[in-house]
Formats: sequence, structure tokens, C-alpha cells
Amino acid sequence: MSEGYDRAVELLRNCSSPHGFVASVVDRDNYRRVWSRDGAIMGLAALQTGDEDLIGTFRATLETLIKYQGPHGEIPSNVDAEQRILSYGGTAGRVDADLWFGIGVGQYVRATGDSSLLEIAAPALERVRFLLGAWEFNNRGLLYVPQTGDWSDEYIQNGYVLYDQLLYLQFQREVEAVDRVLGRDASTEQVEKRRQLKRLIRANYWFDSDGEHSEDIYHDVLFTKGSRAARICAGRQWMPFFSPLGYGYRFDAFANVLAGLLGVADQDQTERVDRRIDEDIVGDGKALLPAFYPVITPWDQDWEDLQTMFSYTFKNDPYEFHNGGLWPMITGFYVADLARRGRESEAGRFLEGIDWANSLEGEAGAWSFPEFVHGRNFTAGGTRRQGWSAAASIIGHKALEGEPVIRGNEDRDEEDPPVQ
Repeated sequence: MSEGYDRAVELLRNCSSPHGFVASVVDRDNYRRVWSRDGAIMGLAALQTGDEDLIGTFRATLETLIKYQGPHGEIPSNVDAEQRILSYGGTAGRVDADLWFGIGVGQYVRATGDSSLLEIAAPALERVRFLLGAWEFNNRGLLYVPQTGDWSDEYIQNGYVLYDQLLYLQFQREVEAVDRVLGRDASTEQVEKRRQLKRLIRANYWFDSDGEHSEDIYHDVLFTKGSRAARICAGRQWMPFFSPLGYGYRFDAFANVLAGLLGVADQDQTERVDRRIDEDIVGDGKALLPAFYPVITPWDQDWEDLQTMFSYTFKNDPYEFHNGGLWPMITGFYVADLARRGRESEAGRFLEGIDWANSLEGEAGAWSFPEFVHGRNFTAGGTRRQGWSAAASIIGHKALEGEPVIRGNEDRDEEDPPVQ
């Protein structure tokens, strides 16, 4: 393996605690806590390594999240188990905390065969499943995500956010996988709910140039207006979200990558997204994906709204953080998808970008593993020694060796095979 991989594994070890993975070893804000989202992503990387200690830390992460599950089924966004301080989110809860928890449980059991976790995890998972159903609000299959309600909690997305719907689809797959391990058959209603969600995603977040409307369109007038306004990006990317006020049109890199990785996008769609990335977003620059594109500048209509979106201090100056910052973590999942599709050369180029980013200097010298990289100056940004930046390198290296980051991610019309 490369130096980048070895140093990434080392950082994952340093982020290990008796209670699970902490987001960073840096004592800043609440980064030295066990996070559901970060912990699940770091856990996926740990599973790929096959390292028993790291896999044990992943299990401890899930156990900690279960221990502090809220009264309605909500999974904490982050936990300081030593001080017994926990958070379910800021001004709004974190919907993806619940989604990543469910994915983490399912993937842990698939990869390890250790079903003993399910003694405590299965009841917790069922409570999460019920809560997520309530968060559909209108019982029509898509989760409604409030402003600040997921990982892009300082950006201007809300409503029916694609990223969360994709995770919701994988969550439902994991619920079915857990049921199989427990010797239970998924109900007809549960299977149809999962299949309907995939149809809803495909119908409502990809605008075809022919303008045809599927019977799964969520709101016909909203969809028609959205498709007319999306001429620049229609047929080139997945739409990031829609709400009662209309559609968003910026390129959400995480969502577009997950659409391919989780088997929602077909071959033509994934190739169109690849071209969008190659021609418009990355080009001849560093092989790293921005959180969102294009950048919001002080001259843009959305700038005033963006300026109000922060928890501690404003982070979203142009080319920073969610506003055009380049993220190794997101890029790691793109490497995994490229490798899955046999595009090893392109995957290798982006993996080099990840290891280059992770090697940037910080206060303590090289290999600072920054949260993001400035999209124009290419300097390290955000919190350093970030565990999921290390996970990105592991995910990429292992994907190129044929080790998937998400197991069992393809829907099948026939009966799904048993979990190994």
C-alpha cells in the first residue's frame, strides 16, 4: 500500500476511543465526539481494512449511538460519552444521523457476520424506521428535510433533498438485510416501499430533455416549472432538492456520486455525470470534488441567505467549506464508484487527489488530513486530522483492490441473496 493509505489507517486508530470513532483528534468545537455520520463513514472504511481493532471500534460506535437513542427513536448527531453530553442537531435535527446509523448497522452485519449486535440494534433500527416514516409527513415516500437538517448544515438546501433520499433507499435495503439475518421475511409493503422510493428518485430528480412525465412525479406543476428552468443542467446531473418553493439547481457532488454508487443511476446517467464533472467542475484542476458547484459569491442572489447559515462562525466564503470547498471524503466515494464501474484510471487520478489533499501541511506539519481544501488556493481548510478524510483514502485504495465500500447495494427483481 501507499504512504497515504498507511497514514490514513494510523489516523483511524488515533480517532478510536472506547466509545467509538471520534470525528477528529483535534479538540475543537465538538469534533472530539462520537458522530453518527462520521462514525458510519469511518466504519465503512474500517470494514474494508479487515482490521479487528478498527472493526471493534465501529461496533463500539454503533453501541454508543444506540445507548443514547432519543425517546422517539432519533439517533444522536454526536455524543461525548465521557461527559454524557449529546446532541441531536442544532436548530433542527439531523435526518442523516438516523440514515447513516441504519446503514452502519446493516453494513457491519453484512461484512462481519456478527449478528450478536442485533440483540440491541434491531429494536433501535425499528424505532428509527418508524420515525423516518413519520418524517415523510405526507406518507408519500420522500423524507422532508428541514434547513440545516443533514451534513450540509451550513448550506442552503431544504425540502426533499436528494442526498437524504438516496441514503433512505440504502437504509431500507439494510432493514431488509437485517430481517433476513433474523430469519424474517420483509413484508410486501416494505419491499414495495423501497421499490417505490427508487422510482420516485429516478422520476423527480433527473430532468430529461424530452420532457416526458412519469406517473411518479411528486408535484406535476412544480416539476414542469423546474424542468423548464433547468436547461443548463438538465440531462447532465441529478437535481439537488425541491421544496414547495421550487427546485435547486446547483451540482450536489455527494448526491450525484451516491446516485451512481447505490445503483439508482443507469449507465447513461452516470456517464453524463462523469462528463459534467470532467468538463465543468474539475477540468484541469485538482482531482477533488467540491461539496456544491457553482460557488455562491457576494454578487449572487443566494448570498444573503447563505450568510445566515452557520453554527459558530461563518465558514462559507467563496471556495471554502460547503461553498466550493474540495472534500476528500466525498471524493473517496466517487473513487469507489469509478472503480466499481471499471474506470480504474480515472479512479486512480482522484485517489491521488485525496492523498495529495490529506498530505497538506497544517499546524503540526505534513499529513494534516484537512476537512476540506480551498477550491482556488488549494490550501488546507477546516478542522485538521479529520477521520473521514482518512476514511476516503482507505475507501479509494480498497475499492481499487475490488473491495466494495457498500455491500449489497443493487436492487433485484428476484429474491435478494442471503447476507453473507
